[in-house]
Parts: sequence; structure tokens; C-alpha cells
Amino acid sequence: MRLKDKVAVITGGASGFGEGMAKRFAEEGAKVVVADLNAKGAERVAGEIGDAALPVTADVSIKADIEAMVAATIERFGRIDVMVNNAGFTHRNQDMLTVDEPTFDLIGAVNMKAIYLTALAVVPIMREQGGGSIITTASTAGLRPRPGLTWYNASKGWAITATKSMAVELAPQKIRVNCLCPVAGETGMLAQFMGEDTPERRAQFRASIPLGRLSTPLDIANAALWLASDEAEFITGVALEVDGGRCI
Repeated sequence: MRLKDKVAVITGGASGFGEGMAKRFAEEGAKVVVADLNAKGAERVAGEIGDAALPVTADVSIKADIEAMVAATIERFGRIDVMVNNAGFTHRNQDMLTVDEPTFDLIGAVNMKAIYLTALAVVPIMREQGGGSIITTASTAGLRPRPGLTWYNASKGWAITATKSMAVELAPQKIRVNCLCPVAGETGMLAQFMGEDTPERRAQFRASIPLGRLSTPLDIANAALWLASDEAEFITGVALEVDGGRCI
């Protein structure tokens, strides 16, 4: 029970990596807030977890939604020990010049601005509590960019740099800040990353991963679990590659 009595808020918790984290954290004793723009999905995941989970509908790019999410968490569970910025958005794999401006803006809002908004809402609470853990789902795209995903890659590079800077600034308050860098995984966004979901395209992506497979929600959840736990109490500012060797 590595997260016994801890409260974790997970954005993008209704599917993919976020769903995996929510269920894995709950298995290890955490109270979990499953936050997602997909209300039905959040309710499903929370319902499968049980009384230890609270579903919250939230658009992470909107300040009022983030504030309401945090308020609901405090009202139900009384504290926030772990904030997981997992919600993400990407454009389809394509020429960088063909990505339209609304899509570019949405990538920035979900992958970048949301980290700022959750910090505004959560850091004061963690300071008052005497510490906490902030985890962001970044990507190998921010370290070893693939062609065709330029603006998504850039947003994840931003997330990695923000993680490291936040870690330094918040260390005196015992707030640890880390990020995960998954390789392409078995989630609903996979087709976007690949451009098309075909056996040939999957084989091409797997061929770039030394361990020979894509990531899974459980892979990412186990890494997040460790970063959130007291076992990682001396770990901050890390961009942890969960990638089967992709970034070597």
C-alpha cells in the first residue's frame, strides 16, 4: 500500500495512461480524483474503482474548471498529495506546415497551459500541507522527436523544461516535480501519432523500440506510482524515460 492515505488528482483519467494510473494508485491505497473532459468516461473509471474515487468533469485548459476540480477534491478528501498532469492532445502525424492554428492553440492549452493552471491551484495547498508530488505525462517526443509531430514534440519539450524549473523552485517547500516520458503506447491517441493505424505502421514504430513493443497504461502507471510514493522522496526534476530503450 505505497500510497496509503494519499490523495491523487489525475487529469485525463477517463482512458489510456490516466485510467491505468487511477486504478493502479487506488490498488496501492490512494484516494483518487478521476478528472476528464469526458464525464461518462470519468464516471465509469471511478465507478470501477469504488468509494475511493471521485469523478470530476474538467477542461484542463480552463482556469475555472481547474479551480472547481481542486475544490471538489478538498471537499471530498481534505487534501491533495499528488497532482498528475496527464491530459494531453496532439495533431495527426503530418507536415508541420499543414497543422492549422486552432489545433496548434489547443495543443498549447492542454499540454502546456494546463500545467501552469494546476500549479496555481495546487501548489499553495501543498505548501500549506508541507509538501507533495507533481507528475506530468510528457513524452519521448520531447527528447527524441519523430518527424511529422513537430508542434506536439515542442509542447512536450516545454513540459520537460517546466518540470525541471518547477522542481528547483519548489524544492524548499518539499514539493517534488517530475515527469514521465512514455514512448508511443496502446491508447486512443496512437493513430494520431502514427498518422494511420495499420499493421505496417505499428511495425515501423515497434522497430524503433529496442525492447520491441509499444508502451501500455500499466507500464506508465507503475512508473508514476513509484514517483508518487515515498520511495522516491529524494527524486525531483527527473524526466523518466518509460520507453523500452527508445531514447538510447
